[in-house]
Amino acid sequence: MTTDKNLKEILLDILDNLSGEKEGDLERFKFSLENADYEKKAPIPKGRLQEADTRMKLVDLLCEYYKEHDAVNVAISVLEKINLRDSAAKLKEARKKALGPQQTPETSANAYRVKYRQHVRNKYTTIKDMNSRLGENVKLNSRYTKLIIVNEHRHKKQREHEIMALGRRHAEIMAECASPITIANLFDSDKDGQSPQIVVLQGAAGIGKTLTARKIMLDWANEELYQSRFDYVFYINCREINLVCEQGSVEDLILKNCPDQNAPTKEILMTPEKLLFIIDGFDELRFSFNQPTSNLCSDPCKKQPVEIILSSLFRKEVLHKSYLIITTRPTALEKLGQSLKDECCAYAEILGFSENERQEYFYKFFGNEEQARRAFNFVKDNEMLFTMCFVPIACWIICTVLKQQMEAGEDLAQTSDTITGIYMLYLFSLLEGHSSNSEKQQVQDNLKGLCSLAADGLWRQKILFEEEDVKKHGLDKPDSLFLNENMFQKGIVCERVYSFIHLSFQEFFAALFYVLEKEETAKKSETAIQPVEKLFEKCGKSRNDLMLTVRFLFGLLNKKRMEEMEKKLSCKISPKIKNNLLTQVKEKLSLSFFKYDMLPFDEDTTILYFEYFHCLYEIGETEFVQSAMNHLTELKLLHHTFTKMDQIVLQFCIKNSCKLESVYLDTCTFLTEDLNEDSPRPCKRRQLWIYQRRNWDPPGYAGVRLLCEGLKHPNCKLQTLDLWKCRLTDAACRDLATVLRTSQSLTDLNLGGNKLGDAGVKLLCEGLKLPNCKLQRLLMWSCGVTDAACGDLAAVFRTSQSLTELDLGAHYSLGDAGVQLLCEGLKHPNCKLERLKLWSCNLTDASYRDLASVLSTSQSLTELNLSHNKLDSVSKVPQVLFDNKLGDARVQLLCEGLKHPNCKLQKLELWDCGLTDTGLRDLATALRTNQSLTVLNLGGNKLGDAGVRLLCDGLKHSNCKLQKLDLKGCGVTATSCVDLAPVLRTSQSLTELSLRGNNLGDAGVQLLCKGLKHPICKLQTLDLRYCGVTAPGCGDLAPVLRTSQSLTELKLRGNNLGDAGVRLLCKGVKHPNCKLQRLYLGYCGITSPGCKDLAPVLRTSQRLTELNLWGKLGDAGVRLLCKGLKHPNCKLQKLHLTKGYLSEETQAELDAVKDTKPDLVIELLDW
Repeated sequence: MTTDKNLKEILLDILDNLSGEKEGDLERFKFSLENADYEKKAPIPKGRLQEADTRMKLVDLLCEYYKEHDAVNVAISVLEKINLRDSAAKLKEARKKALGPQQTPETSANAYRVKYRQHVRNKYTTIKDMNSRLGENVKLNSRYTKLIIVNEHRHKKQREHEIMALGRRHAEIMAECASPITIANLFDSDKDGQSPQIVVLQGAAGIGKTLTARKIMLDWANEELYQSRFDYVFYINCREINLVCEQGSVEDLILKNCPDQNAPTKEILMTPEKLLFIIDGFDELRFSFNQPTSNLCSDPCKKQPVEIILSSLFRKEVLHKSYLIITTRPTALEKLGQSLKDECCAYAEILGFSENERQEYFYKFFGNEEQARRAFNFVKDNEMLFTMCFVPIACWIICTVLKQQMEAGEDLAQTSDTITGIYMLYLFSLLEGHSSNSEKQQVQDNLKGLCSLAADGLWRQKILFEEEDVKKHGLDKPDSLFLNENMFQKGIVCERVYSFIHLSFQEFFAALFYVLEKEETAKKSETAIQPVEKLFEKCGKSRNDLMLTVRFLFGLLNKKRMEEMEKKLSCKISPKIKNNLLTQVKEKLSLSFFKYDMLPFDEDTTILYFEYFHCLYEIGETEFVQSAMNHLTELKLLHHTFTKMDQIVLQFCIKNSCKLESVYLDTCTFLTEDLNEDSPRPCKRRQLWIYQRRNWDPPGYAGVRLLCEGLKHPNCKLQTLDLWKCRLTDAACRDLATVLRTSQSLTDLNLGGNKLGDAGVKLLCEGLKLPNCKLQRLLMWSCGVTDAACGDLAAVFRTSQSLTELDLGAHYSLGDAGVQLLCEGLKHPNCKLERLKLWSCNLTDASYRDLASVLSTSQSLTELNLSHNKLDSVSKVPQVLFDNKLGDARVQLLCEGLKHPNCKLQKLELWDCGLTDTGLRDLATALRTNQSLTVLNLGGNKLGDAGVRLLCDGLKHSNCKLQKLDLKGCGVTATSCVDLAPVLRTSQSLTELSLRGNNLGDAGVQLLCKGLKHPICKLQTLDLRYCGVTAPGCGDLAPVLRTSQSLTELKLRGNNLGDAGVRLLCKGVKHPNCKLQRLYLGYCGITSPGCKDLAPVLRTSQRLTELNLWGKLGDAGVRLLCKGLKHPNCKLQKLHLTKGYLSEETQAELDAVKDTKPDLVIELLDW
């Protein structure tokens, strides 16, 4: 066996002889090396030769520069050139002895590489299409189209089937990923200068992993890739590896790639750093890689079971300097990660074709430019087909079908627009174009067995079938149109193994199994096939890989497709089976999907439930879909990224949800284009970061055209549409305006948090002004509106007969000119606006003067929110959002309007506006005269006791009509309660009072109770959260609960009442005269003894319907509550508890309570 040391010793011996035989021979040798021309490689630089001042250094330089074997060839050539032929002959003889009898220069690793390259070229130059006939081959380079590859490690587990998730996941990654890389860059160094030894190349089914692997092999063989990096590249097919039963070695794997058995494998293995192994299809391996380190092998020539060999390669126990490319589906990524030496790894993902690459593929496939243009334009106009073309295999199927249709002179518009339809068309095309009548009859005869085989393999998670598997399903002679026949070596013989042409076809036939009329093709005990009910039950839970089969099942249930199958496949589908399947589908949708409001709603749940929408789209039958969607009145799909295909599906389902009233799409993203290296508006990682830093929207977002098409459909009766923070821009407003012009049902639209700008508002107003528009409520806070758009909004005020509420909060650039324009519209006699919100808008004195004039003239405005507005001017983008101050002077201006006899305002919100006791004098005067104001929010203003005293002067006046007063966090103490108590005794209108966050203490509560106990007191809701109340305060509240004829809601959260305080409260709540319906005792220090007192309340109270007990009650306390809840006299309808403090056993007991009381809602705070 040749080694590096042998070759170096040979050279060193020759040079030693040169220096000893004749003086000057060594110098002549070095001099000639300066001009040595070996295989067009430049000679060794003179400077480096001069540095090699010893024989050992000269030998090292030769071996480093030319590699060991070529160094010997160079030395022989130079020796002969300087007429030292004896030395050259000795060197040849020494090399021959070192190489051994079977290792000649012609079979050395370097020489053999030429032969190996040619072998690889011959093997990988052509590929076979799935439907190719004998002799039909395609040049790989004439078909191969560049794929988008990103070197980004996806840490989150893959939870959806690859093909099913393609449109969402891959388009989203394309929009957010860094610059795409090429296969030439897979082993490039990272930012730390580290080059990976293992590259995991992941991608969905049919995305082009195998074709990429073959392309690497061909490009290397053509000396176009990895030339200086790898001397040899070997391809290992995991499907074939699965069938290897005998033991083998890494050396054997190399030999299987070689054209003959004379490969110099020992010599090849001596330079592992020059070897690349491509492991294609890791996800198909059926071995366990959970091998202990002691089982691994470091000898590349030692024979071991195949799982040991691969594990040793993956973990770098053998040939630790070699390189690997491993392709896999995402579903096997976690398993693979556990099998690798992680510090050596890099991860890359194939995303599929960009738009430009899809177009290139079409032109390569058709060859005819006119046909390619027609086909591509047709697909591009069909969103479903165009989305499917992300996947190379889907692109191939679509091209195949379209080409056959074009050649037959058919209209391309007749092509089905669902994935099931495409697969069916391809299936029929195989039957029509590649079978004689006898062969076609054979296919039909074998179809049921084929479907049974597919379903059995699906449940067993098996994709390779031995002959006995095939025969077990009645397929004595497998149909080669749908099964690939593979010949693999097994010992000294070959074994025939079958697989579907692609896993997606296996899933298609598995779905077809459930549709076809059943005939026994296999004993039940011999198959793993589960009933259709299990198929629905498992998908989306433990078996996400079943979801594409479910999609196909829906698609096959389409009436026209069933008729087409019966006609073209001559297979029977009994009406009974069809009806049973439809019933199962309906039950699944009504029982699981439309009870989503009872389930935790996270990202995975959104994806799962939206997948059922995809299934409904696949079946495509209006009557069925409308029946399935009949119970849906509200839809929430939060934090979801909608690809074009998703938008088509959403549009379809909205059009067929006749009872749908509300759609909430908060913080969703609507993609409108592919973001990749060839897009006209690229969005690389750096650019995306800049957009995010500046709070801008990257291009490619904000497309709601398809959604709007659904909203305009006559079937759509949607009333509420919430698009909060959906990254919409002015471009979306044109489509929304068309909805406003046509929809007769849409009354509520939330566009808050979208950068619409003045241009977007102008477009919206075009729709709002039309008489057909029925919109009543429009939320546009933080939408980038300035003065320029206010003229358009004012025009809407003057003309709209429906708009009653407008939220323009958080617009820091809304100047005086803009507010003036708004006010002119508000004062118009035709204006119907009732509610206007201008919170956090940096309004000035001039703006408040204009608003005051509105109050004195408007016949419609009943609510005005001016919270978070401040006195001083601020920068365009304030550092803190909620730090604005209105000031007392501006309250005075508003009060002039409030006091006007024409003022119709009912609700005024002045939260956190910098008011003090000075401004309260004017408000008190307004309360005495205003006949309409019923709700006043003064929370967050430092009014103090003096301010409350002034306010109470107005509240006590007989003309005051105020019903709700919010004094949250106003610096109120017990002193103010002296003034508030008389208000409670005298006011004939005040029904709700919030004193939350004020330090009243027990003394303040005692004073309030004097007013609350008065028989004239009308207060219904009292908010004393976080007011410093303790047990003595409860002692004063208990008599109020016994005597008050009005108090129905009491909020005491965040007060340290303790069990003693609860005991006192319970005495009042249990009293038969108590009218309390809602009691909030969260975080009040209640434990088991407190629950013991609450339990009898639950049994006896005839009015208490809601109880909040957030906090650490303890399991024993909750069990006591359960006893009260289960009592037949218990009237409680809603109970709030904290989940984090409850054991599983206690939660189970609560579930048992809900079983006995179906109307009882127990909400567990997940904390």
